[in-house]
Amino acid sequence: MLPQKLAEEAIVSNFSETEHEGKEQEKEEDHSMFSVKTFLWHGGSAWDAWFSCASNQVAQVLLTLPYSFSQLGTFSGVLLQIFYGLLGSWTAYLISVLYVEYRSRKEKENVSFKNHIIQWFEVLDGLLGPYWKAVGLAFNCTYLLFASVIQLIACASNIYYNNDNLDKRTWTYIFGACCATTVFIPSFYNYRIWSFLGLGMTTYTAWYLAIASIIHGQTENVQHSAPTKLVLYFTGATNILYTFGGHAVTVEIMHAMWKPQKFKYIYLMATLYVFTLTIPSAVCVYWAFGDELLNHANALALLPKTRFRDAAVILMLIHQFITFGFVCTPLYFVWEKVIGMHDTRSICLRALARLPVVIPIWFLAIIFPFFGPINSAVGALSVSFTVYIIPSLAHMLTYRKASARQNAAEKPPFFLPSWTAMYVFNSFIVVWVLVVGFGFGGWASVTNFLRQVDTFGLFAKCYQCKSPAPPAPAAAMQH
Repeated sequence: MLPQKLAEEAIVSNFSETEHEGKEQEKEEDHSMFSVKTFLWHGGSAWDAWFSCASNQVAQVLLTLPYSFSQLGTFSGVLLQIFYGLLGSWTAYLISVLYVEYRSRKEKENVSFKNHIIQWFEVLDGLLGPYWKAVGLAFNCTYLLFASVIQLIACASNIYYNNDNLDKRTWTYIFGACCATTVFIPSFYNYRIWSFLGLGMTTYTAWYLAIASIIHGQTENVQHSAPTKLVLYFTGATNILYTFGGHAVTVEIMHAMWKPQKFKYIYLMATLYVFTLTIPSAVCVYWAFGDELLNHANALALLPKTRFRDAAVILMLIHQFITFGFVCTPLYFVWEKVIGMHDTRSICLRALARLPVVIPIWFLAIIFPFFGPINSAVGALSVSFTVYIIPSLAHMLTYRKASARQNAAEKPPFFLPSWTAMYVFNSFIVVWVLVVGFGFGGWASVTNFLRQVDTFGLFAKCYQCKSPAPPAPAAAMQH
């Protein structure tokens, strides 16, 4: 236990110093007991991390889960949510362990991270070498890039249900400009109020979907035929795999904490709360509309227009803007490090340097406006590795030697105290996700994605929009 305690003390000491500096600054700014700026802007507690993790998990994907249930069926949908939610919590725990291990080793080398934000690929580099750094960087950046694209597509898709005077592509242009303002948020340390508001907004939307579906009742001749095809089944399964894949920002959230060693079980606690949102809403919407959802990736499309639905749309728009910042911020950090601007103190200079990151995201959202299918494709081809396979393999390789296990900064958890048991479980995750998630899921999601491209084409002006009214007959017009 001695190495673990020393590691924790070393990490805490560095963050305690930062926290102390923040408190001193707060005293200078406001001599009262309450500082508005500190309350809204400076968030490094365990609660802040919990809100960030929970808020980041349930953005636009909440609206696509009923679509997944129409492909999977209710039983498989609920079962896979619980299964992938728990697997995701476990691999988030592994990432937190590896982060603490990396920090403890660097602390012994007197490395300072005062003006440097640690990222996942740097943890892999420090523990396993440059090849792992390259792999981690490639998969993480791919996932974050398309996750940002998905948020932008979702913004356009949602606002269209409140205002269809403009097509979805035009709304994408508008929201691309709006989301570009996230370049001004320095780091996850400054997301306190946004995380809190984002989770509150998603909570409203989730329970609106459930209650509105129950009040609406089942549509006439509703059918619940899923599962019917393997392609659809594995497409839905990989969308759920994607749902619990917020790990690409886990290290950045940990680094923003005053005491990052407290993160160990935060992701699990966040996931348990997310279950109370995703399961009831998906079950109720699928119960009400059944197979109709196969042609409506966004659940809001089927609910009648009311002030409650309009409120849900607006709240989800704001949350998707917040989530865009969540998933794009690590990309900003990578770009800053590439161009040598990461340690710049000026917010305006950093914001200007970050703008080139937004442009390709904006462009891809216009090319591929396929809301549900792109979730599944990203889940199978990127999230499978970023969230499940790489953390499991990295943990096994980091502690493959007896000396590494003996001097580990974090020992195995109380509920799985054996290193052998951890190796067995991690191996199961690697094999399962490689075969089911990446293999079958990749085949199904790419097939479905290409089908959408064939049907709607690239640069689709209004994906899954209502059909325009037919023109009036010439005779009627003359009359």
